Amino acid sequence: MNLRIGIAGIAIESSTFSPHRAGLADFDVRRGDHLLERYEFLGKEWAQGIEWVPLLHARSLPGGAVLPEVYDDLSAEIISRLEGAGPLDGFFFDIHGAMSVVGRQDAEADLATRIRAVLGPEVLMSASMDLHGNVSHELGTAVDLITCYRMAPHEDAMESRERAARNLAERIRSGLGKPGKAWIQVPVLLPGEKTSTRLEPAKSIYRRVAEIADEPGVLDAAVWVGYAWADEPRCRAAVVVTGDDAELITTRATELAQAYWDARDDFAFVAPTGTLQECVAAGLASTARPFLISDSGDNPTAGGAGDVSWTLGQLLTVDELTSGSATAIHASITDPDAVGACVAAGVGNPVKVSAGGKVDPGPSGPVELSGTVFSLSEDPVGGTVAVVKAGGLHSILTSRRKPYHHIADFTLLGLDPVATDLVIVKIGYLEPELYDLAEDWLLALTPGGVDQDLLRLGHHGVLRPLYPFDPDMAAPDLTPELLPPSQ
Repeated sequence: MNLRIGIAGIAIESSTFSPHRAGLADFDVRRGDHLLERYEFLGKEWAQGIEWVPLLHARSLPGGAVLPEVYDDLSAEIISRLEGAGPLDGFFFDIHGAMSVVGRQDAEADLATRIRAVLGPEVLMSASMDLHGNVSHELGTAVDLITCYRMAPHEDAMESRERAARNLAERIRSGLGKPGKAWIQVPVLLPGEKTSTRLEPAKSIYRRVAEIADEPGVLDAAVWVGYAWADEPRCRAAVVVTGDDAELITTRATELAQAYWDARDDFAFVAPTGTLQECVAAGLASTARPFLISDSGDNPTAGGAGDVSWTLGQLLTVDELTSGSATAIHASITDPDAVGACVAAGVGNPVKVSAGGKVDPGPSGPVELSGTVFSLSEDPVGGTVAVVKAGGLHSILTSRRKPYHHIADFTLLGLDPVATDLVIVKIGYLEPELYDLAEDWLLALTPGGVDQDLLRLGHHGVLRPLYPFDPDMAAPDLTPELLPPSQ
């Protein structure tokens, strides 16, 4: 008899410090076969003999908190579709883990608990998450299996989803029932740019995660960094080890939690940091080309609004760039009105726009940008995209929020990042193509809704004591809890 496994989830990373609000238009909502197309691994041998029942999956670029009516409508549709799906043997819960909803807390636990109420206590539920998600007691209790990425940047994102789905299918087929879950939160909250698995100590910690997951008696192991730019009690690091040997999974969860706590002072930014002015000066003085600078405070793939224009304003005061003696690209500012003005002006013609600062004013508000329309294009994510050339500076303006992670993102606009002196991108750690592109790079500590300086953001909803907010806090009790079976 074929197994029947449902699939659903809502995935977004939400900065509560960003004034952006995620509406329905921000989400790619999938149902039916369009949802199943998301998972190429469903064609593999292990996934055969299973009827995968697509309910609803909604995924958004990171941003601000989700509008409550949007969350209510999406979650209600998931529950309605689940109620009409017929008997299921399992449920694959595909989420990010750092969704915030305006006026609510712990949205993923809320949705998981509602799904569990429909599934009943016997149906196995497996969750796949980003390692920058949060695992509260309520979420860990509602699901039966839970895992997250082991790489940052997230080159193993789909591999992790496959692991969650495969573990679920194999567990159902085994007839062994619900595994044990050793869960512990670690009172540390760090930005992803300090916990990249490219560097120590995260590199060794996550290598150990994989080793533990392969041990007999262990089904899976995971360490979550947590999400630093939301202000909720659940926001902190977490460890979950699942398996059938209660003593072993408890021991291993303790080991991972202690390793993370012990390393708290050793986590460092993935690149040398500085003020924007320091980074630009260093880039101009360097012979490395292209020289990349992360404009980290308004990174749209961490939750930034994408329209903070402070960095652009600063670049427009750099003589080397305004004179054209040096070249630079700034990616990007979301401003549909400014893009519209560029379209009206036309390619090759002068234009003057008030760029950015409409959603998140930051410290500068809109910035006056005068130059020539260099190019206009259409992008499936960014909508209409305009490039304005002012001296040697090419400023990318988009009508919708868009990250710039790939060389093609630039070349499709007529820009050549390889031949450009400075490439300034709203990003944190560099994604693989940009990492390979950069002859050298720096991380600029710029303002925005995902400011890397957590202490100046003003967290007040997180549970204290919490490192680094309380650097002299006493050592915590890191005894894991064996979570009860979901009910």
